[in-house]
Amino acid sequence: MTTMTVPLDDELYDRIHKLSWVRWSKIAQDGIRKRKIFETYMRDKEISEDDAVFCEMNDWHPVDELPLKEEFIDKIKKIAKEPGIPVKDISDIFRL
Repeated sequence: MTTMTVPLDDELYDRIHKLSWVRWSKIAQDGIRKRKIFETYMRDKEISEDDAVFCEMNDWHPVDELPLKEEFIDKIKKIAKEPGIPVKDISDIFRL
């Protein structure tokens, strides 16, 4: 297995060092793999079965990284302007 060294400034190193229980190599590996999956998805519009399992395990999908479509943003803004429904008890939510 290959090792990669990453230079960090002192402030970041101190912050990371305080979180000694975090497996930083795993964080970096997952980030690199997500980037690879995202680039593949953007090129091919599909991902492999192994990558799909990885995405499921991490509750992530490359489409999560895409910007929202304008029509969806407009729909959200329209809904946000509508008056809400008063709720006095949690059971009121399920009566709708």
